[in-house]
Amino acid sequence: MDYKRVVTPRRAGTAVLLCWLVSIIVGLAPMFGWNNLQRLRDNGSLITDDLLVTCEFETVISMDYMVYFNFFGWVLPPLLLMLAIYTEIFYMIHKQLNKKVTASHTDPRRYFGKELKLAKSLALVLLLFAVSWLPLHILNCITLFCPACQKPVFLIYIAIILTHGNSAVNPIVYAFRIKKFRTAFWKIWKQYVLCQDPSPHSDK
Repeated sequence: MDYKRVVTPRRAGTAVLLCWLVSIIVGLAPMFGWNNLQRLRDNGSLITDDLLVTCEFETVISMDYMVYFNFFGWVLPPLLLMLAIYTEIFYMIHKQLNKKVTASHTDPRRYFGKELKLAKSLALVLLLFAVSWLPLHILNCITLFCPACQKPVFLIYIAIILTHGNSAVNPIVYAFRIKKFRTAFWKIWKQYVLCQDPSPHSDK
């Protein structure tokens, strides 16, 4: 299969645009009315006796939205789908690597070895995403399905920190695991942090 024909710049740009569009729709859904504002107004808990506005995430944001729409709709299905895809990728690569090489054909081990390394790097990103986001979504499920269950505050803080840390750790994983990302990362670091010329002839 010619991957250059399958993954064209136009198709890649369309995929990125669709991802941003879906993210905007999912993120702005609470602002369009899927929140607890009306319920807070009805029970009079929006403003306390000392005239302070209560603005806590689980108080303002609907857990129906967080669990059914966000988690069950846009997080869990893609995560399971990507897990199935990577399982198939690793199976196919190992199958190709285990094939006997004949003298009349080029050894495919070098090519599939690179593909395996790249697949491992992307699978690591997927694993970090799952480890970072699943704890918070599990806590949201507990809030929705078991309102009487007590959740330790420190677990909530750890889950929130993990979700924020996921965005910070991804560039590091890409930079250390994938050579092209590492080269680009180093050029950006030299140009914008160290204020040096990143061109290869800058030392001459």
